[in-house]
Amino acid sequence: MAATGFHLRATPDWRLPPPLRRVGIVGIPPLAVIRDLNDRGVEIHDLDALLVAADLEESVAHLPRVYCAILRTAVLNALRLELDAIYIDVGPGKCDGAFQVAAVLAETLPIPVVRTVNDDTRPFGVPLCKSRLPLLEKFQRITEGVKMADPGPPLSSCVPTAGFWGVPPRDFSILSLFPDTTHVYGWTRCMENKTPADAGLEAFCNPEVPTVFFAQSFCAKTALARLLAGRHPRALCLDVDVHTGSSARAKVEAFLELTGGRR
Repeated sequence: MAATGFHLRATPDWRLPPPLRRVGIVGIPPLAVIRDLNDRGVEIHDLDALLVAADLEESVAHLPRVYCAILRTAVLNALRLELDAIYIDVGPGKCDGAFQVAAVLAETLPIPVVRTVNDDTRPFGVPLCKSRLPLLEKFQRITEGVKMADPGPPLSSCVPTAGFWGVPPRDFSILSLFPDTTHVYGWTRCMENKTPADAGLEAFCNPEVPTVFFAQSFCAKTALARLLAGRHPRALCLDVDVHTGSSARAKVEAFLELTGGRR
């Protein structure tokens, strides 16, 4: 029997010609890409976030359920939004799953799907991660910041009483359980620093404060979360799939109460 197969469409050069009005991003494309889009006045949509009101099960036709809820959400957004192009970070700053998602979207959508590798190393600082803002607001500002090439305004730091290590959760409601004096670590800190592939920064945490090590279910970062939590003197390792259930909420509340993280 003769071998059969198909060829994926090649990724175009990231400097796409006009007209380019609305684009989606998955992960954090290189700063040069974001700056170019900002300079051209292009509207950027973070496809990792909850942007459309649709059942996540609709993504199953294109992506298996064993993929994390963030990547499944990105696929659902890409299918529902009217975009001119999509930029996906497929390097170590995102995950291998994003590389496969890029292939799926490139074959499914009639628009360019541009694979990029973000190996930026210039640090922009992490004032939001160390601020006294409510944790939910910290995450909202950090995730919005990926659409802009320039850093946000300076902020004063607070003394931490708790830590949240990991990726931005699909369901932000879990963040309301933490005190304002929670410092942010893990890949989310790399997001604000605009260096998503900085493995050293991602692995950094504070052993002096009780810390929840969080990852989405089925995410490869659950391995690192478990490793770091095993070394930390006061840690809770937690993974959540689509929604934050009552069990996960109870674990976080009890952990913060028993370890003094709420003070």
